[in-house]
Amino acid sequence: MFKIQTLNAISPIGLNQFPRDLYEVASEIQNPDAILVRSYTMHDMPIPHSVKVVGRAGAGVNNIPIEALTKRGIPVFNTPGANANAVRELVIAGMLAASRHICQAWDYVRRLQSEGEQLEKEIEQNKKQFVGFELMGKTLGVIGLGSIGVKVANAAIHLGMEVMGYDPAISVNRAWELSANVQQARNLDELLMKSDFVTIHVPLMNETKHMIHHSRMQLMKPGVVILNFSREGIIDNEALLDALNEKKIFAYVNDFPCAKLKEHPRVISLPHLGASTKEAEENCAVMLTKQIREFLETGAIGYSANFPTVDIPRHTMGVRLSIVNANIPNMVAQISSKLASAGLNILSLLNKSRENIAYTVIDVHTEISDALIKEILNIEGVVQLRKLLPLC
Repeated sequence: MFKIQTLNAISPIGLNQFPRDLYEVASEIQNPDAILVRSYTMHDMPIPHSVKVVGRAGAGVNNIPIEALTKRGIPVFNTPGANANAVRELVIAGMLAASRHICQAWDYVRRLQSEGEQLEKEIEQNKKQFVGFELMGKTLGVIGLGSIGVKVANAAIHLGMEVMGYDPAISVNRAWELSANVQQARNLDELLMKSDFVTIHVPLMNETKHMIHHSRMQLMKPGVVILNFSREGIIDNEALLDALNEKKIFAYVNDFPCAKLKEHPRVISLPHLGASTKEAEENCAVMLTKQIREFLETGAIGYSANFPTVDIPRHTMGVRLSIVNANIPNMVAQISSKLASAGLNILSLLNKSRENIAYTVIDVHTEISDALIKEILNIEGVVQLRKLLPLC
């Protein structure tokens, strides 16, 4: 019986993917095999020794202590792309809200006290202050062409916009999905200089922190609209406030309110609504629970923030060893030697690595003794080992 602990509310449609004869799921549970989380901050949380995997129902993993878990041999799964459509729609809504002064106009009408003909007269007299501009023909710069960025770029093409994209690490699969009408920027500065709208879809890490800073804002067209539905910290808020006050930047639409910017008349701040749709929450939960099941039952690794992708079939005979080890020479040879010395025949072996961690999956034809498992665990560099038996 596998035990699953949930730190946040996870869509029941996703949790129902766990067969009740094999899984126990609860928010309070002793010795969990897996932890599922959305926004809960785990950095100061003690992680039980029983935990084999952590799953984030969403793309960002800033709330999870990745480095500490990696050292313990615990993969962290996430669900990139599951909420992509929800974010795409919100980005388009953000561009329209900024270009047509929708929030300001709505607030103006809401505050009117007149009635009847006087109300109509006031509206006609003052509506000119909300004259906006259309998206068609404008240039949208998309920074980051992952699952969300590609969907935003393609949607903007259908709206009649010119689109320029920048992502030096775009994957082959995303490149195939991207419209042929999207122009490729040679570098980030070129994109910023040519765009009327700039939307950001990259993770927050050392390389992207304050990527949009004062100097880069000065490269932008006067009156540019910046949209940030990725992460706070990618934009330098001090520099952004100066550029807004100088009217260099026409508007800033974001999903991460901060006290310094949220009251500014040309800032639209939303309370982290990017993935807040019923459909996105369900998609994330289903995608995550399927990955957790595959890992616990077969050792396979899908979308992980810290481990290599490992696609392996279910084993129907023998025993499977799932081994996490340091990515150093001679590890596989040492493990294989231990199995050979015990007279065990290897049916299949798969080894993949990512940075300092390696993941080895070995199928053998017969049962493995606890003594042999202990020998393998005692090999210097072996971090974690699981013995998996066929479930069917």
